[in-house]
Amino acid sequence: MDRKNPTEVYDVHATLLHLLGIDHTRFTVRRDGIDRRLTDVYGHVIHEILS
Repeated sequence: MDRKNPTEVYDVHATLLHLLGIDHTRFTVRRDGIDRRLTDVYGHVIHEILS
């Protein structure tokens, strides 16, 4: 496990959505009357694995 650069599930979701051509910051799902993001506010695209 790399403790200097931790990866969360949110980051994996953001990266997968990026590969599908979907902007993870704008992708929302309405649940219980509230718009929620799959990546919440924590997701970041992992550019290191894309190169």
